[in-house]
Amino acid sequence: MIPGTTTKLSETTVASAAAINAKSDIVKITGSTQINTIQPNFMGGFSGIVFLVPVDGAITLGTSGNILVGFPLVQNRATMLVYVKSLAKWIIAT
Repeated sequence: MIPGTTTKLSETTVASAAAINAKSDIVKITGSTQINTIQPNFMGGFSGIVFLVPVDGAITLGTSGNILVGFPLVQNRATMLVYVKSLAKWIIAT
């Protein structure tokens, strides 16, 4: 963020599923199905970030897809993930 400016993030809502498509910076997630794959939507194969916010209850990130380490997502709490192109995996940013 640049001091004195406003950061503009895009936002969408998707239903939880084994695989979801992250088409925005902030992804509100409904439902309770474990997520194992998050399709990165960065043009040109870049790395990037996404903020996941479960709105119906806790959701678990699994590791059978492109998520490096499993992690429980807490309802109404944003969790930032970073896509590392060289690993082809999402990692949890702490």
